[in-house]
Formats: sequence, structure tokens, C-alpha cells
Amino acid sequence: MTDPTPDPSMMSAAAIAAAFREGRLGARTVVAATLERIGRVDPAVNAFTDVLAERALARAHTLDAARARGEPLGPLAGVPFAAKNLVDIAGLPTRAGAKINRERAPAERDGAVVRRMEAAGAILVGALNMGEYAYDFTGENIHDGPTRNPHDLGHMAGGSSGGSGAAVGAGLVPIALGSDTNGSIRVPAAFCGCFGLKPTYGRLTRAGSFPFVGSLDHLGPLARSVADLALAYDAMQGLDPDDPVAAEGPPEPVLPRLEDGIEGYRIAVAGGYFARGGDPEAFEAVERVARGLGCTRRVEIAEAARARAAAYLITAAEGAALHLDRLRTRAADFDPAVRDRLIAGAMIPAPWIDRAQRFRRWYRTAFLDLFGEVDAILAPTAPCRAPKGGQTHFVLDGVTLPVRANVGVFTQPISFIGLPVVAVPVRVDAGLPLGVQVIAAPWREEVALRIARRLERDGIVDATPAVL
Repeated sequence: MTDPTPDPSMMSAAAIAAAFREGRLGARTVVAATLERIGRVDPAVNAFTDVLAERALARAHTLDAARARGEPLGPLAGVPFAAKNLVDIAGLPTRAGAKINRERAPAERDGAVVRRMEAAGAILVGALNMGEYAYDFTGENIHDGPTRNPHDLGHMAGGSSGGSGAAVGAGLVPIALGSDTNGSIRVPAAFCGCFGLKPTYGRLTRAGSFPFVGSLDHLGPLARSVADLALAYDAMQGLDPDDPVAAEGPPEPVLPRLEDGIEGYRIAVAGGYFARGGDPEAFEAVERVARGLGCTRRVEIAEAARARAAAYLITAAEGAALHLDRLRTRAADFDPAVRDRLIAGAMIPAPWIDRAQRFRRWYRTAFLDLFGEVDAILAPTAPCRAPKGGQTHFVLDGVTLPVRANVGVFTQPISFIGLPVVAVPVRVDAGLPLGVQVIAAPWREEVALRIARRLERDGIVDATPAVL
């Protein structure tokens, strides 16, 4: 009697790739199971805006045939993945969550990160829901409907990469691609209980993706394991002449040394600004991670509140500049919550932006001085668990605040200067997941990934998908 075929939807990307290489799973079997689960589960979650069944099955057939011929197989061969719908996908308009964009001509080729994932053997199965033009922390799109939290469908998935977080958290795909300008990978990772990587600014190419804020945008993966995160990250690295801010120099693969020890790493918890203004459970999640790492050190990040304010100004102004023509001619076709903030951004006085940019340079220098003393810093990802669907306000430290504008209170001061972060999912009780940021110095993604892997190995963090 043969062992029953494992359910690929419950397998990690690394396990799927190994089973495919060893002939224990066929790529068509994996894709068929993935499509079946998407068809059964996604109507409730609403993570996908486009399911590319024909393309995925054709790609799987090609991979099965290549394996049968004994051809070399990539490290992600047979692994299904999906991409936030601001990344170009050949044959589809790049909608970026917007009504206006679906009138665009279909993309002629895939975005660079999709091409690199497929070059490593992965199989694209669809495009994912997102907040309009990525200006969102809720995952609630008025054109495509809200993406729901797979751990409790009555709650938000987070944004703007809500479809990416929910697709991974619901077990629809083991890896999803998202973007992060002010927290849009890290917040959905926290709310949906998965891992997310916001790399160093410029580390991964953004060519073939719809922008939001050019000086703050990052692309990166979300996954159910740290090894899967590293597999996707390694696959997407490399200089790209089509991306004006891509990092120079050769790729630096992380996966081969992911299990290296973290002994000797100097790890600290961010205090001050990062230890107030959130629910107690958010800070308990940080303390749980710190205890697991034996971390007792605390550091203060100077002027973090000002950094968040400056990031807010730059986001609003750059976002508005990108959309001015659309605002003039198609204002009624925007999500009103996005439109109104963009209009406000267009009216920010230029001297304010100049001051924000000058402060940004100072803040980067001051923050980087900390990395002469420590190798990684721990901070909350979001100030609370996922709010309820449709919730517009929450109470933090006794103050009532708008949800959409304040979920990124702890992520914005970090992406403001492009630092690499691994968001790790934490359960402090039976409630919804929480998240912790593992922040490293520029170009030191491997530090954050190794710390995350140690936490995962020791059972301190967990990305078990929701049962749906």
C-alpha cells in the first residue's frame, strides 16, 4: 500500500519543491490541489482578484515534462505562488487595486519579480487583492470587496497587501508577493499570522510594478515558514538595469546559511515610542520574543515619532504627485478615503517636504549609529490585533484614532529609511495573531532571517495556516 498523497496546501514551499524533485509529487497535482482549495476557500476570504488556472496548469505540465527528461530543476520547482495585483502579469491590466487601472492595456510581460520566481521553477496561480493604489492598511477594497482575515472572517486582513497575507494565512499558497511602503507587507503578516520580509530599500527590483511612493516602495515575499521566505528572497535577488534604485553588486543568498547560529548577535528591544501607544498584547508579543532570545537590552530610537510624521508627509505628497492627472479627471472613480488623502497631499507646502527630507537624512544617520551597538532590534508590528471588518476607529492608550491612518504607527519609522525587517507571527493566547518586527541594519537581511528561523525552530513564533 502506498502512502496517501499529501495535501500540498498544507505543505511548505520547501517541502513541495523537495517532493517534486524526488518524484513524490507532480507539479500538475500540486497546482490542481491549489486551484481546488482556492475555489473552495477563497470565496469567503476574497484574497484573489484573478485566478490563472490555464496558465498555471500549462506551466506545471512543462515542469513535469522537464523533470521526466532529467533536466535541472530550480529551487522552487513545482511551488505555487501568487502576486499582489500591482505587479505586472502578462495578459492582465495591472489594476493596483483601482477601478481606473482596469482600463489599462494588459501587461505585455510579467514584472521582474514574477519572472525571477518562475525562473526558479515557481508557478504563478493568480493575482491578489489589495488596497487601492497601496494607500491602505485595512485590506478593504471598495471595488473588489474586502479581503477577510482567515483566522476570523469578521476581521481585517490588513493592507495594503491584504490579499497576500490572507492567501498565505489561509493556506491557499505557500508564498505570496507583496509591497511595503509604510508597512504593507508587515501589517498583513501580523494580522494574518504569517512571515513577511521587507528587504532593504533597493535590494529587490521593482521593475514591472505600479508605484505608490518611489522613495519608500519595496517589494518582498510573505510565507508560512522562514525557509520559504528565504527561498523566495534568494530567487528574486540580483541587479536589474530596469530598476533605477536596485542594489548594486551580486546577490547574497541567505538560504544556505539560514540555520547558522545567532550566538554573538546583539539583540535589543526598542523602548520609548515603540513601547507605548498600543494594546498590552502587542507589547507582550515583543516580550515573548525577547525572552525566547534571552534578550534583556533596551534601546531608544531617537525622534521616532517625528520620523513617522515625516514619512506621512512624504507619502502623501509623492502619492499625490503620481495621481494628480487622475485626480483632476477621474476623482469620482477613486475610493473616497484614498482620494481625500491624495488631495490633501497635493496641498502640502513644499517647505514642509523639504524639512521632512532633511530630517530623514538626520534620522537615518542617528538610527544607523545604533547598529554600531546592536545587530537587531525588536519592535511591535501593529499596535493591536486585526480590527473588525469595516471598523473605522480604535482606542489606543485611551485615545480614539482612525484605524486606516494609525495601524502603521510602528512600521512607518522603520521603512522611512529603508531598513530590512522580518515580521514574525506570535500567538500570546487563543486570540488573533500578533506580530513582531525583527529589524536589522541595511543589507543585513540574513541577520533578521536567522533570528526569525531560531524563533520558529524554538516554537516561539508560529505561522500555522487557518483551518477553513
